[in-house]
Amino acid sequence: MGQGLSCRSSEEQGLFSAVQLGDLETVEAVLQRDSTLIHRSTVYDRNSALHIAAANGRIEVLSLLLDRSLSPDLLNRHKQTPLMLAAMHGKISCVRKLIEAGANILMFDSLNGRTCLHYAAYYGHSDCLQVILSAARSSQVAASWGYSRFVNVRDSKGATPLHLAARRRHPECVHMLLDSGALVCASTGGYGFPGSTPLHLAARSGSLDCIRELLAWGADRLQRDASGRIPYTVALKYHHGACAALLNPSSAEPLVWPSPLKFISELNHDAKALLERALMEANMEREKAILKGTVCSLSSPLGPDSETDDNVSEASETDLCCICFDQICTIEVQECGHRMCAQCTLALCCHNKPNPTTASRSIPICPFCRSDIVKLVVAKHKTENDRDRDINSTKPRKSWRSRNSSEGSSSFKGLSAVGSFRKMGRGSISGRILAENEWLDKPLSLDM
Repeated sequence: MGQGLSCRSSEEQGLFSAVQLGDLETVEAVLQRDSTLIHRSTVYDRNSALHIAAANGRIEVLSLLLDRSLSPDLLNRHKQTPLMLAAMHGKISCVRKLIEAGANILMFDSLNGRTCLHYAAYYGHSDCLQVILSAARSSQVAASWGYSRFVNVRDSKGATPLHLAARRRHPECVHMLLDSGALVCASTGGYGFPGSTPLHLAARSGSLDCIRELLAWGADRLQRDASGRIPYTVALKYHHGACAALLNPSSAEPLVWPSPLKFISELNHDAKALLERALMEANMEREKAILKGTVCSLSSPLGPDSETDDNVSEASETDLCCICFDQICTIEVQECGHRMCAQCTLALCCHNKPNPTTASRSIPICPFCRSDIVKLVVAKHKTENDRDRDINSTKPRKSWRSRNSSEGSSSFKGLSAVGSFRKMGRGSISGRILAENEWLDKPLSLDM
């Protein structure tokens, strides 16, 4: 009898070793001799063969086990699923296969009450995080539990995936979660220090990149944890000087991803990427000034102030933004077709940080024709052949500059004569854009 137990233990050990090494032939041979071994688990952690395959990224073995009708939601000693272990170790192919096999993304372990989304965020595997978020949009979770609730799911200590990503210094995961609807100012229960926001945790870890992302999405530098500390104080405590400079309430307020754009029904992916890059570049310019100990004075369009070159050719003028006359038009408003540079689009939308206590802002309006902006796309520029054709044409051509400045709002009709915008403000963003000789006391808003 003892010999029989010894042989069975040896067979189990051989199976688990073959699974760990990805030896598909040995796995098939062992299971052919004794198919019941597929339901065995390791002695201490109670990991099944499926757990071992997922944790080690053995996709062929994993597929074999799933094809033998093995449940994708098996639990080990800590109630961890194979999907959690695959997300923990960044095994993206196994994550996809398990989700395709019907793995439940809304299961909680017994260690910290975390889901597979927590695991992907904590360990910084943004590819796994993206796959899980995509599955949540199309699975029963979105219908029964709610997608937004899933993105902000809390563990047993009140930490959301965003808290974990910020604490562990994973800016890509932070950005992805924020873009998916994670609450930027959510407070923890017992994780970290009670009442900590993602910004507190990023300040504690000293991650400048995470702090940049959180501030750009509207994180409050003055929000206090349970002990009354603001993120600036936390950064000072842990000797993160650069982080403390950005979090200092007296330093320049960063530009925030414009809340009006959330109401645009169709935001082209490439256009959104351009706007995000412009926002981060603008905040980086502020950051340079802050870290040098100087007062940052932002000029429109979020870059060096320069006058229009009198020698600019007519062909190139068609591509210039006719708000700032400095940057190339990269964003096109549809359906009207008016164009602006990404920096000016942000300047028109980023005047004030969104206030959660007030009513939602209306759909933004095109500053030239006053029509609702229903879509932003990347502006297509004419090729040299197109420009030559236009120049040689007998029909007079109307440039984008003349078209934009001659249409719509009276607020923009005189911009060509006025020239470049000057300072947008000092310190916090006040919503004021100044021209050379006017607009000194009139805020420029999309809600005019």
